[in-house]
Amino acid sequence: MEEDKNKLEIIATKTLPASDDLVRLVDFLNKNLKSKRIMFGITKDKEKDEMTISIYEF
Repeated sequence: MEEDKNKLEIIATKTLPASDDLVRLVDFLNKNLKSKRIMFGITKDKEKDEMTISIYEF
């Protein structure tokens, strides 16, 4: 069976207080590490005012 090359595998997550700087950091990391097959995602929990950063390998 052929491996799905578009599949994202989650490596780690970390929840931190919400900050616009985190969004800029994730953007910077994605632009510079894409060639290393690493991607970052970010979600915001508005009720808790927290953001969760996820690291993926593809």
